[in-house]
Amino acid sequence: MNLKNKVAIVTGGGRDIGRATALRLAQAGCKVAINYHSSAEGADSAVKEIIAGGGEAFAMQGDMTDEKAVADLVKKTVDTLGGINVLAHVTGGLVARKPLPELTTEHWNTVMNLNAASFLFLCRAAVPHMGDGDAIVVTASQAGRDGGGPGSLAYAASKGAVMTMTRGLAKELGPGIRVNSVCPGMIDTDFHNTFTKPEVRTNVANATPLKREGTPEDVANLICYLASDQAAFVTGTNMDINGGMVFS
Repeated sequence: MNLKNKVAIVTGGGRDIGRATALRLAQAGCKVAINYHSSAEGADSAVKEIIAGGGEAFAMQGDMTDEKAVADLVKKTVDTLGGINVLAHVTGGLVARKPLPELTTEHWNTVMNLNAASFLFLCRAAVPHMGDGDAIVVTASQAGRDGGGPGSLAYAASKGAVMTMTRGLAKELGPGIRVNSVCPGMIDTDFHNTFTKPEVRTNVANATPLKREGTPEDVANLICYLASDQAAFVTGTNMDINGGMVFS
């Protein structure tokens, strides 16, 4: 996949899928703006790795639920790297497992803002700087299809919103800009280190046809493909990457 001299923003780029995506896009030739919230070490080390490989990158802290922080990231990207061709929005999270009796309005709003509103804010700020042949790829989730695990109602609903936004944006921004999402299943990340019991992870992995968890690099490869011209006729998709655990 050749993305030489294209400019990419990767949000949530300090760890796991986001960091792997930043490195993969750089490997394909992108100049990369890496946003992070609290994972400064991972973002900074990714920048060093990209530069050491002959690429161009910078890292910038920012809360993607804050419209000013989003605007600042977009401005610095355009001013420093010369434009925006690829928007890879990986920012998101479960925050906490909350079954219905514990699901407060505050928690609902926090999760919706983190996963869905942040995507809206970034698209609204970045799209005016994008053009024909450019691409947006957002990280949704298998939870958006199957409702998620225990206590993840808000998370699953927010990722379902992201999937619907993907379809709507594909219609609105085509034919110039393609918009797709990836829907990871069980991926070996801090998300599952924090929120999923080891025995559950083992059972899920063994239930998949491929008999393993996915890796951040697996997801990054799919994001890179969807961002590239090799996916020129792919838009409005919510593409599963789950080892065959769920077929859509």
